[in-house]
Amino acid sequence: MKLTVYTRSSPPCPYCLQAKNLLKLKRIEFDEIDIAKEPDAKQKLVDMGLRTVPQIFLGDSLFVEGGFNGLSNLSDTEINNRLRNFELGSL
Repeated sequence: MKLTVYTRSSPPCPYCLQAKNLLKLKRIEFDEIDIAKEPDAKQKLVDMGLRTVPQIFLGDSLFVEGGFNGLSNLSDTEINNRLRNFELGSL
């Protein structure tokens, strides 16, 4: 399963760009949902109490708290463990 990164294009979000670039650098596949273009996605985040972007999900669960900062603080091992644990739990 791929990560889903909720971003905002207007006004441009520098943390969103950094998160996407970091995931690309680590060769982690992700889908992007731009909340500026998809109001339902924005409302979903608001309903969950999330008021900033990027927000990074794996399935319906928040992959890491803190958006780009949270992601950048994870080691490659931690990222891989989270991905692996999710896959094992979803069998």
